[in-house]
Amino acid sequence: MLIGSYSPSLVVISLCVAMLASYTALDLVGRIATARGRAVYLWMAGGSLSMGIGIWSMHFIGMLAFSLPIPLGYDLTLTGLSLLIAVLSSGFALWLVSQPRLPLMQLAFGALIMGSGIATMHYTGMAAMRMSPGIQYDTVLFIDSLVIAIGASAAALYIAFRLRNAIPHVLLARSVASVVMGIAIVGMHYTGMAAAMFPEGSVCGASGLNGKGLDYMVLITSLSVLGITLLTSVLDARMEARTADLANSLRLANRELTQLALHDNLTGLPNRVLLADRIAQAMQMVDENGGCFALMFIDLDGFKPVNDAFGHHMGDELLRAVALRLRGNLQGQDTLARIGGDEFVLLVALREPNDAPTVAARQVALISQVFDVGEQSLQISASIGIAMYPGNGADQHALLMNADAAMYHAKSAGKNGYSFFDGSMNTNARKQLQLLQDLRLAVERKEFRLFYQPKFDAATGQPVGAEALVRWEHPEQGLLAPDSFIGLAEKTGLIISIGEWVLDEACRQMRQWVLEGYGHWRIAVNLSALQFCHLGLVDSVAAALSRHQLAANNLTLEITESTAMNDADASMSVLRQLSDMGVDLSIDDFGTGYSSLMYLKRLPANELKIDRGFVRDLEQDSDDAAIVSAIVALGQALGLRIVAEGVETDNQQNFLTRLGCDALQGYHLGHPLPAEHFMADIHAAEAHQRVAQA
Repeated sequence: MLIGSYSPSLVVISLCVAMLASYTALDLVGRIATARGRAVYLWMAGGSLSMGIGIWSMHFIGMLAFSLPIPLGYDLTLTGLSLLIAVLSSGFALWLVSQPRLPLMQLAFGALIMGSGIATMHYTGMAAMRMSPGIQYDTVLFIDSLVIAIGASAAALYIAFRLRNAIPHVLLARSVASVVMGIAIVGMHYTGMAAAMFPEGSVCGASGLNGKGLDYMVLITSLSVLGITLLTSVLDARMEARTADLANSLRLANRELTQLALHDNLTGLPNRVLLADRIAQAMQMVDENGGCFALMFIDLDGFKPVNDAFGHHMGDELLRAVALRLRGNLQGQDTLARIGGDEFVLLVALREPNDAPTVAARQVALISQVFDVGEQSLQISASIGIAMYPGNGADQHALLMNADAAMYHAKSAGKNGYSFFDGSMNTNARKQLQLLQDLRLAVERKEFRLFYQPKFDAATGQPVGAEALVRWEHPEQGLLAPDSFIGLAEKTGLIISIGEWVLDEACRQMRQWVLEGYGHWRIAVNLSALQFCHLGLVDSVAAALSRHQLAANNLTLEITESTAMNDADASMSVLRQLSDMGVDLSIDDFGTGYSSLMYLKRLPANELKIDRGFVRDLEQDSDDAAIVSAIVALGQALGLRIVAEGVETDNQQNFLTRLGCDALQGYHLGHPLPAEHFMADIHAAEAHQRVAQA
């Protein structure tokens, strides 16, 4: 027999090619497992070609590593056939491991087919040498090569199937698996080669593929194919991973957008949009299956004072606590929504309408319990309006409007309770809505008028100025007092534009009086809490004074004690700027708020104004007299002017004068009047005083 030998370098190269082919195959299996649609077949076709070329290259390089004492060559047709068999076997393997399941019998059958294919590829390649006489094979080693081929195929199929969706440590797992598979494939090849025996005098009759450099050509070709395939797979996997990340990010973003679009940011409760959908569903369910539900409009009583006293942050925390407490008591398909401010809506499915009072009373009781917010213990209450379906509205808008109207009725009835809707409530609601629309137009049409109530020196009785009081000349309802529209103006923000008009008109009128010889007077203008917090207040005051060429000390701005103390530090800054301009500052309704004497001492105020509530009962209530005496003493100690309003009798006037008040105003001394009538009364009083002095 001819004794053959192997090139160690080519043997090592064949092993490396086998491992690379195995790794590429495992990677392709993973790509096929994650691909969808036509991409599955494209990857399977390309993978079959690449994997087949890889396995065949290992085989052919192993063949080239073998040498005999005679020249060797390879038949081109049979070599091509062995390559085709490798490609078809690879395609079968990729198809098999891409199946959803791989039971044991299917694995065994697949290993038999694939192993037979690889063995056929090998022995077809051996036959391509066209040896004469033919190659003889050792039976034991031949059978061993077949067993190794089938066993290696079984191991390869099992490993590929198990690792196709492996995510953690995928690189390490595939690397180890490819080494095992590569060694198994090489083992089969060299076992088959060892089985071959070449008799003395054998001649190689093939001449299609021979010569030096053939091994390098095959190696470069196979490495190029495997490298391109592997690179394409890796790049596609990265692109797919990036696409998946982007898709996941988009899904999360859409979820967040949906959450933001349908839920309240502060409390996480459904908002008005989602509530409308839930109401529509509830109405449809009642229409189809019968039953009823209640829509409860919940408004918190006493929430604004919490905001005023502790700031908006504490108010937000309180709203969260309310939402958490109410949500914790929801049942079944009930929906609790926040639709703005301190307003909540509860949609409750009921067995019968008589269950509604129990549910409403439970909500009132829940909210009336103390809330521990931060370091504060806060107690508020709730007013609830109830609209029933069917019965109180044909659509969701009518139900909400009617529940809102019922809530306002509950507030007017004393708060901390609930009220069912009835038809008469809508009349008041419509009136309020119409009044709001008229108020918006009144700002544009300049339907407001200023009336002036005189202030008199307590000691001499001489006029020392006036307070500007706004009136609304309604085109249908006539002259309206501030009580009927100021609250609505503050709620809608219209008070800012109304307040600026009042300030400008008062300065214009005061300038006119200065020209008439009353330069020692002061015109007092009330500032609402919203107007005082407005960023443009200081600029508006400066602009009005400049526009009418009025000295700053002719203007007194009155702010309530509660407004000044709401955010004392911020108030201090604004008041300081106004004081630096020379504007006179008065603390209105003094004694009704919650002043800190420390802050009061620091406020750049010029005047304290005693609330009319204390003045009204001076003659009957000794406590009020004591309070007024204390206020006067406090003001004098701080060097402030003391003004008392609401003077309606001689006794009140005399008492306040004896206490040491600087100025007085009230119906006993003069009613609020338009400018022309106001001055007529002033002139008449001056004439009467001159006659009396004469």
